[in-house]
Amino acid sequence: MKKIFALLICLTIINNAFSQTTPKEKKIKEMLELVGSGKLGVQVAQQMLNNFQERFTTVPAEFWEKMKASINADDLINLTIPVYAKYYTEEDLDQIVAFYKTPAGRKVIAVTPQIVQESMSLGREWGQKLGEKILSEMKASGYDPEKIEK
Repeated sequence: MKKIFALLICLTIINNAFSQTTPKEKKIKEMLELVGSGKLGVQVAQQMLNNFQERFTTVPAEFWEKMKASINADDLINLTIPVYAKYYTEEDLDQIVAFYKTPAGRKVIAVTPQIVQESMSLGREWGQKLGEKILSEMKASGYDPEKIEK
């Protein structure tokens, strides 16, 4: 009986040691929660599921609902914590979190999705025009893009 009790205590201690989050990890989680990183990840995952659902119309709605319910923002956050921990010190995180709590920081959080969306659209247009310019210059220089080996 004593051995079983000792084993249970050891397992509890080991489990607690591995499940404890460090102060730095807590700061990373706070930062990610402030910027809505987990929510954004869930939205992307749900959109992906919607696309699958539209594509695979014979799969019952219950399956898709079950899959949507299984999406957990904490899973994504926990996956990314080591990446943030690699690049930010605790002092960096303190300053970043403090900034995001200011009016300017809250505005950055609020408008960043729109800025990213508009910037991506402009970037696509720019890339398309650049590609057209390169092809035009190739032709003007005597290189036929259709005849060049790919």
